[in-house]
Amino acid sequence: MTINEAALWQRVRRYAVPPWMIEQATERRLAGDWRGACSAANVDVAFDLAEVENAYGRSTAATLAEDLRHFAPDLLRWHLPRTGSGRTTIGVGHQVILARYGRSAILRVTTPRMIEGPQRLVLRFGPAPSEEEESFWPTHADWSAARHLWDLRRTADLRERCGGGDRAPFFEADGRPRATAGPPTAGREDPAAHTEWVTSLQDRGDFEAALAAAGLNVEIVPPSRAWGSSAGDPLGALALLPLALTRLEPEVRLLAEQGAGDRFRILCHPYTMLLEPKAGSLRVRVFANRDKKESAELPEAYWRRLPDLDLLRAGRLAPEGLHPLIREALFPERPDVDGGRPHPEPLSPVRVRCGGEWHEVRSGDGTLLLPHSEEEQRRERAMRALGGAVAGCFAVRQTWTSGIGRLPKALRFQRRELFLRVQHGDTPGVLRLLDSGVDPRVRDGRQRTLLHMLHLLDHERLLPRLLAAGLDVEAQDHHKRTPLHVAVGDGGSAALVRDLRAAGARIDVVDYDGWSLADLIRRRKRADLDFLLAELDREHPDVGLGYSEDEDW
Repeated sequence: MTINEAALWQRVRRYAVPPWMIEQATERRLAGDWRGACSAANVDVAFDLAEVENAYGRSTAATLAEDLRHFAPDLLRWHLPRTGSGRTTIGVGHQVILARYGRSAILRVTTPRMIEGPQRLVLRFGPAPSEEEESFWPTHADWSAARHLWDLRRTADLRERCGGGDRAPFFEADGRPRATAGPPTAGREDPAAHTEWVTSLQDRGDFEAALAAAGLNVEIVPPSRAWGSSAGDPLGALALLPLALTRLEPEVRLLAEQGAGDRFRILCHPYTMLLEPKAGSLRVRVFANRDKKESAELPEAYWRRLPDLDLLRAGRLAPEGLHPLIREALFPERPDVDGGRPHPEPLSPVRVRCGGEWHEVRSGDGTLLLPHSEEEQRRERAMRALGGAVAGCFAVRQTWTSGIGRLPKALRFQRRELFLRVQHGDTPGVLRLLDSGVDPRVRDGRQRTLLHMLHLLDHERLLPRLLAAGLDVEAQDHHKRTPLHVAVGDGGSAALVRDLRAAGARIDVVDYDGWSLADLIRRRKRADLDFLLAELDREHPDVGLGYSEDEDW
């Protein structure tokens, strides 16, 4: 795992499943309230057990009810794939099958459709999706053979599924790092030691030796004539993937035994790694172009090294920072001490160069506190009103509340701490930071205020507080979008839209590209906002671009 990848996954673990979510979901699950556990983990349930029984019979409904009683939605959220490219949000457009019930029905979860949208999941039950619905969810993954990622009855399997045995690779059973050196003396009879050796070969860049140590004989299929005489280095490309080499054969064989197929592919553009379980072996071929024969794409959960283990090895995560169910599975002998799952950290003063001296600024009392008298601050405001340049502490405050300019590194971290919690829908975490004194008028690098981000949070708890702090419902971000613009265009609820209107938000607004609210409602097919569309058509019919689905845009 590279430094950048480690930093990304560290932020995923830190913000995507906050402590309060795990605690509330666990409490409700232990009380027998699986729906309450889903609600705590921001999972919407799109079916009713009574309807399932009517449609599929009592036996299927009973089996489903037992699965739901052991469903850990917070653990599922922890394991779901992320968007990547430096983002920590859940991968968009994913449909993940969790369980199959005969040939007629599946339990599945679907992820958000928008990177910037609310990080809510939807749990669905019913027949396999139609061809039209399949195209609506472009990424599919079958986790029915990976119940350890969501089913409480199977979480202990994680230690084996990540290449371990009596202990997890690179660690003792109590979570202490284990010194490793050289090939395992017991060969594959000690799965953890075998995984350690293969992984060490990968880490040092000897991919071919790692393949050999894992017992994988890879056949490179010559490229087609269309590719010309040279197609690069396929093994070099595959070496960049965090492949769990010791687990490829057992994972593929497990899927084949469950009827998921007999040929599986891993894509690493422009190459395809094709895996075919044979009697006593795994046939592995690498194509320089996509294999044209039928094969199922192997979901990442089956071929990727466990990011948590890589983070632990790199020292970027402590065992106490793991999800409790994962910590228990990997380190069954480690005492259960709650000390590593982070809550918002206290805000420390930040040193700023100001007028040839070093000053300390800090968040407190709902503002950015400066070591300057009220008279000095009035003089600086007057100078700025006359067009004068600001510097030092005053420039920092201006950047903090405008989103324009540079902040000291420590203040950038504090701002990121807040907005990452916003991005993941961590309303309690945001409220805790505001309670600690963070200025609610802060803007991010896109000049968005917390009002712009309410579609990601529980707006009923935050909107009154932000309005009381004096935030402007007409504030514009770098694309001249108001909070109402963002709520309409980025998946905000109808209730949020109504509440922003009640707070005085104007509807005759257009953004930098000329899109009006009516344009966005039609473009996003927001049938839930018909009430607002009717008002716009009645009062402001000529505002915006006049978007129509019938026109070629």
